[in-house]
Amino acid sequence: MTSHHIVVGVDGSLTSARALDWAAAEAVRHGTGLRVLYAVPDRDEAAPILANAVSRVRARHPELLVETVATEEGAARALACESADAVLTVVGTRGLGALTGPAFGSVSLRLAALTQGPLLIVRGDHPCDDGQDVLLGLADDTDTQAADYAFQEAERRGARLRVLHSWSHRHITPELPSFVPTRSPGQEHMAREARAEEAVPRYALAQMQERYLGVTVETHTVRAAPGDELLVATRKAAVVVIGAHRRTSVLGPRLGPVAHTLLRRAHCPVVVVPQG
Repeated sequence: MTSHHIVVGVDGSLTSARALDWAAAEAVRHGTGLRVLYAVPDRDEAAPILANAVSRVRARHPELLVETVATEEGAARALACESADAVLTVVGTRGLGALTGPAFGSVSLRLAALTQGPLLIVRGDHPCDDGQDVLLGLADDTDTQAADYAFQEAERRGARLRVLHSWSHRHITPELPSFVPTRSPGQEHMAREARAEEAVPRYALAQMQERYLGVTVETHTVRAAPGDELLVATRKAAVVVIGAHRRTSVLGPRLGPVAHTLLRRAHCPVVVVPQG
C-alpha cells in the first residue's frame, strides 16, 4: 500500500471496533486505503483479530482497499512510527491493551504526544455520520495546521465549521480607585487585550476561508478557560480538532492541559494535529 492511507490500531475490543469503523469511514472520505495494525506479543496470535477486522470493514465498505499489519512492538510506538506515512492515525480511547497505568497514561495520550501526523481519538459510541458541525479549538494564530485540517474535514463532511477561541486575562495587580471618570491604565490594557483576542479567529482564518469557499464558518471568542469551553461545545459536534502544543520534559514530549481535558472527557471524537 502507498503512503496515501489511514492507519488504525485494533485489539479485538469493542472500543477498537468503533475506532475501526471510524477509520474506515474516514478512509472513504479521504479516498485512501486503510491499514489495520495489531500490536501483540506473539504475531501468531494476530490472525483471528485481523481477519475479523477485515471482514467488518468489507461488510460496510466492500470497495475499500484494506491491508493488515501484525507487530510485536508496543502499540503506542508502532502506531507512532506508522503515523509518519499516514494521512491519519486512528485509535480508541481504551483498548490496545498494555500501556494503561497511571505512570504511563493511556495509549491515546501517549500517541497524541508522539504522532507525526493527525491523530483521531474515538470516544464512546458517537456515530461516524451524524450531520453535526466540525468544531475547531483555536488557541492562537499559530494553529494553522489544525485549522487547515478542520476546514478539510468540514468540506469532506459537507458540514459547518464552528471555531471557538477561548482566552483569559493574565493576573494584573489591583489598582487604586480612580476619581476621574475614565478608564484606568489597567482597564485600557484589558480592553486592548480583549480586542486583540477577538480578532484572532478573523486574521488566523482569513486565507483559509478564501481557499475553502464552500465551508460555512461560525466563530466565537470567549473569555474563559479553553478546556472548559471546548468540553461543553463538544456536546454538539461531530468531531473536535485541536493543535498539539507539546511540551518537552524528562519523560519526553507531553501534551498541554486542553488536550488532556478533551482526550479524557470530550463528548465526541478528537483530532489532534501536530503544530510546526
